[in-house]
Amino acid sequence: MAAMSHVSSMIRCPNFQQTTFVFSHQILSFSNSISSSIHPTYNRLLRQTLRTKKISIINCSAANKPSSSTEISSTAKIRSEVLSPFRSVRMFFYLAFIASGSLGGLIATTQLIGALSRSMDVNDILKGLGIDIGAVAIFAFLYSIDNNARNAQLARLSREENLSILQLRVDQNRVISVSSLRGIARLVVLAGPVSYIMESFKLSQPFTEGLIERGVLVVPFATDGNLPQFEFEERGEIDVEKKKRLWQLVPVYATEWSRWLDEQKKLANVSPESPVYISLRMDGRVRGSGVGYPPWNAFVAQLPPVKGLWGGVLDGMDGRVL
Repeated sequence: MAAMSHVSSMIRCPNFQQTTFVFSHQILSFSNSISSSIHPTYNRLLRQTLRTKKISIINCSAANKPSSSTEISSTAKIRSEVLSPFRSVRMFFYLAFIASGSLGGLIATTQLIGALSRSMDVNDILKGLGIDIGAVAIFAFLYSIDNNARNAQLARLSREENLSILQLRVDQNRVISVSSLRGIARLVVLAGPVSYIMESFKLSQPFTEGLIERGVLVVPFATDGNLPQFEFEERGEIDVEKKKRLWQLVPVYATEWSRWLDEQKKLANVSPESPVYISLRMDGRVRGSGVGYPPWNAFVAQLPPVKGLWGGVLDGMDGRVL
C-alpha cells in the first residue's frame, strides 16, 4: 500500500523532493514503535491515517514548480542588490529627506496659522514652507524613480530565475536545468507550432557552422503538441553529430514551459498564439526576443566565438539585457 502511494505521488508530481520520503519513513517508524502498545483496531486506523497523510505530504512538497512572475525569490533580491548596490542607500536617504521636509513643513504650517491670527508678516514663513514642500516633492519623485527601477529589475530577475529552473532533456539518460548551461551555451528558445520550428530549422542551415562556433543551442518547443522531425545532411566541414547537438535539447514538463512563455507573452502584449523566439546570453539572462523567426544571421554577426583568440575575453559581450 505504501509503495503504491509513493508511485502514485511520483506520477502526479515528478519533481518530488527526496526529503519527503525521509519524513514519511519517520512517520512509519513512529507508528511501528507505538503499534505494540495500543489496541489493534486503533493501530490499524492510525497506520491508515498516516499513509493517507503521507500521500498529501508528498503532493505538497512535490510541487516544485517555478514561481509566478509576481513572486520575488530571495535569489532575485540578492542579484538585484549586487547589480545596483547603492540603490538601497539612495532610497533610504530619500525617505529621510522626505520625512525631514514633511516635519519642517508641518512646523511652518503651524507658524503660518499663528502668524495669520496675529496679523504678522508671513513672507519668511511662506518662503520656508515653499522650500519644504519643494524638497518633499523632489525627493519623492527621485524615490519613485528608483523604486520603479527596482521593481522592474526584480520582475526581470524573477522571470530569469523561473526560466533557470525549467528542465531540458539532453538525451535519453540525462535531464538538466536551464541554469546548468550558464557559462557554457547561449540558448535560443523557439515557441510555436511545428511548422514554425521546421521553417526556423531550414532558415538556420546556412549559419549552422557560425552558430556552433558561438555556442548556440536551440530549444524547440512545439506549442501544438507535435514533435518536430529534423533531417541533417552531411554538407560542409561540420559533421552530422555536431549539427544534431545544435538541436538536441528537448523541453521537459511542457506545462511549466507553457506557463512561463504565456507570462512573457502577456507582459510583452503579444498574442498567445504568436510564435516567438527568446535569445539568452551566456550568463543565462535574456538578450533579445521577438515575434517570428529568429535572426540567425544577426546572431552569427553579433556574438563572439566561444573558442579561439576571442574565447573567454568576450564571453560577456552578448549585448544588453532586456
